[in-house]
Amino acid sequence: METRKEQKERRRQEIIQAALELFVGRGYAATKITDIAKRANMSTGLMFHYFDSKEKLYEELIRMGLEGTAYPGEQKCEHAIDFFVNFTEALFAYMKEQPVVAKFFVLMAEAQRSEATPEHIREIAMKVNVIEQFVPIIEWGQNEGTIKEGSPLVISNAFWCSIQGIAERFATNQDIELPEAEWIVDIVRRK
Repeated sequence: METRKEQKERRRQEIIQAALELFVGRGYAATKITDIAKRANMSTGLMFHYFDSKEKLYEELIRMGLEGTAYPGEQKCEHAIDFFVNFTEALFAYMKEQPVVAKFFVLMAEAQRSEATPEHIREIAMKVNVIEQFVPIIEWGQNEGTIKEGSPLVISNAFWCSIQGIAERFATNQDIELPEAEWIVDIVRRK
């Protein structure tokens, strides 16, 4: 039998899942707190026992998304290109296993660009800077000859824009087949 603590955590997770689905599908501004409560199969009043407001719930999701952007920087790879292969394969496998990962890509991008996002929440979302985080890896690969020449920032941006687009598409349709990781890695690979 479920304990009170377990029931409370389960309900909290149901609210988070319902809110994520609605924020991804409708955006922050168009999602009403009553919609979230209805999707979570509870009253609005009960939902307020878990989250004080839609804004607090949104902030919680954005913080979860920020935590999820931590990448395995401690990977031990002989070459920089191996890091990109391993990272991309692991990310795509994780998206297949946990499709919610792709939804967080959509959520974070929306929070960064939408004028409806409360400013303090946008500041949290803007802490995601994977493009800049991958610049040293690209520089390492350029120095060893495994990553193509060019601006490391531009190359990282091209790689991440591709990942973002794939994640956004997958977030709305998990029936699509994800591309081979090598195809995406070819964006950075020296030929």
